[in-house]
Amino acid sequence: MQIKQTLLKGCSLALLCAGLTVPALSQAQTLRLGGNFAADHSSSRAMEIFKTELEKADVDLDAALFPAMQLGGAQENVDQVRSGAVFGTWIGIAYVSRIVPELEAVSLPFAFDSREQAFQLIDGPVGDKFNELLAKKGFTALGYMELGFRNITNNQRPITSADDLEGLKIRLQPNETHLSTFRALGANPVSMDVKELYGALQQGVLDGQENPYSIIHTKRFNEVQKYLSDSKHFYDFIVILANKDSFDSLNAEKQEAVRAALAKAVSWQREQAATEDEQAREALIDAGMEFTPISAETRAELRKRSASIKESLREKLGAEIIDQVEAELAK
Repeated sequence: MQIKQTLLKGCSLALLCAGLTVPALSQAQTLRLGGNFAADHSSSRAMEIFKTELEKADVDLDAALFPAMQLGGAQENVDQVRSGAVFGTWIGIAYVSRIVPELEAVSLPFAFDSREQAFQLIDGPVGDKFNELLAKKGFTALGYMELGFRNITNNQRPITSADDLEGLKIRLQPNETHLSTFRALGANPVSMDVKELYGALQQGVLDGQENPYSIIHTKRFNEVQKYLSDSKHFYDFIVILANKDSFDSLNAEKQEAVRAALAKAVSWQREQAATEDEQAREALIDAGMEFTPISAETRAELRKRSASIKESLREKLGAEIIDQVEAELAK
């Protein structure tokens, strides 16, 4: 044993004398990503799959995930990524629309008939266009997960007709198209970060809110809301964003590993979200919420009352992106 230690010391000394150094063990680079979704939401669990797949890739990269607003609210997460304070986030695209207004083009009210139609749109030329626009603002878009169809809850009355929205003070995301739509429907919309929402509903500051069933369930809004609808007025995406400079600083092998790991995570989440959407609705009903399906006639009236939003968007964003979205939806 003493002989082996002496030989090792001698070899190291010889290398140093020759002007060489003994290579140190490499340490994995850690990518920090924050999110506002609950830890048990399908998007947060998908990011755990990303973390596992990235470690399997064996490219000296790992991920540190901070779901459930551990690093702040949704808007703070976007700002942290843009500044480079963290590598990335997974976020509802409405929170990025103040930076890239063109993202509102997929917020046309009552535009989507199915999640499959929504995926086809975002995986095609429209998604490519969004990615280019995000890159100009310092982001690299790495995939789109499902947030889902958004549905109204409130504490005043069941939504059985278009008139039932009249005067309801409803929280929405900071997306001007969303807000304008609810004004057109006669409601009184309020923009508010999701981190403040439960308390506002609990205190009666707001009458209601709108979210996919999965968010209503994981955020426990059923504890402070009575009536639930299936309005499906918007379909929403979760975009996975990285700071562009941080992503570009990774070598080609590491970039490919990140993209491949996220592709598996996104694929899993889309399938899981479809299952959990139905499960979440049933769980909300079982928890005591009064569910009222919206009739085809009421939905048609809501679509009619919000028809002006399309032209407003055309003026705001330009005809090109709206026409592109409509052309893709018509396929």
